[in-house]
Amino acid sequence: MSKNQIIQNGWHQTKLKDLGVFTKGSGILKSQLSSSGNYAIRYGELYTRHHIQVKNIHSYISDEVSQTARKIGKGDILFAGSGETIDEIGKSAVYLKNDPCYAGGDIIVFSPKNADSLFLVHLLNMGEARKKLRELGQGQAVVHLYKSDLENLSVTIPPLPEQRRIVSILETWDEAINELMHKINLKQIEKDLLARKLVTGIVRLPNFSNKWSAKRLGDLLDYEQPTKYLVKDTEYNEAHSVPVLTAGKTFVLGYTDENTGIFTDLPVIIFDDFTTANKFVTFPFKAKSSAMKMLKSKSNEIDLKFVFEKMQLLNFQPGEHKRYWISEYQEQEIEIPELGEQRAIANVLSVVDEVIHLLKKKLANLQYQKDYLLNALMTGVIRTPENLTIIWKTTKI
Repeated sequence: MSKNQIIQNGWHQTKLKDLGVFTKGSGILKSQLSSSGNYAIRYGELYTRHHIQVKNIHSYISDEVSQTARKIGKGDILFAGSGETIDEIGKSAVYLKNDPCYAGGDIIVFSPKNADSLFLVHLLNMGEARKKLRELGQGQAVVHLYKSDLENLSVTIPPLPEQRRIVSILETWDEAINELMHKINLKQIEKDLLARKLVTGIVRLPNFSNKWSAKRLGDLLDYEQPTKYLVKDTEYNEAHSVPVLTAGKTFVLGYTDENTGIFTDLPVIIFDDFTTANKFVTFPFKAKSSAMKMLKSKSNEIDLKFVFEKMQLLNFQPGEHKRYWISEYQEQEIEIPELGEQRAIANVLSVVDEVIHLLKKKLANLQYQKDYLLNALMTGVIRTPENLTIIWKTTKI
């Protein structure tokens, strides 16, 4: 869509200073924070705690400190004026609470007068606007952005009624995403409680009553480092079919088209011997680094899924930079039932895992839809009819 097309359809290009007023936050020192009192936001929180909207408050100041701080109100957009990296600079969030709040130093406050705050904050955190903000960042060790930079930033926006319709659509998707995330969290808590009862024998499944026996983990599990299965230098692509795993929090780093050296001896437990975090894996994969271990059964007395669930309860804390499986962790003893009961417990927990997996898949689809709509609506590729808000309020996803 060309600029002429945008203008012809009611969109126009303007500078932020023509849409509202910019002011500067005032310093709130860390030593001035308190455990309660007046709401406050410090600039670092804009890239560590807040995304698009300020939903929760994490800092407070006394009445005395608030006398010299910059007061903000509902609808104000807060920009991080400093950051340690170019990716942090200029990130913004809109304050939508009714309670008064105060902005610390290195926060630039924008009070829109002729635009919808939520529409603007979505626009400013994506696409061309985000690219321009990154280019405006100045400095070396600490990157800075100034009020004058933001005032002269050009954006292309639709008329105010269409801005509000766009926000309404995005809020509908956000509501569905948040509800589903809450449902997943509850289901995960339910699964964790069930697992704790079953793998400790507090609750026994029907037709099982034999006594459990203590076994050393090192006698039940063997391990292998993924040296033979390491991915080569490659560009990850969602279109490829082979997942690349790591022992870290991210776990699935991406997908590769390398079709040799794939680990297929499944199932397996991926174990991080620095943190003792582990994942149960049932699909073929490549590995990112050798800084993890792949735990496999070396006994016909165990169900690997059961042992994995049992390991979640150990809460064994490793020492600093200590390769943990080879030392203390393999000496841990766990109580296990006969193989038939292990498999029965594993099957029950696997059913709940599949429910959670399907919910997460649905969540990913909703997020994909929201991301597509965000890009299409914010660029005018999809236009909103004037009666869309009424239709949307009577329609459920």
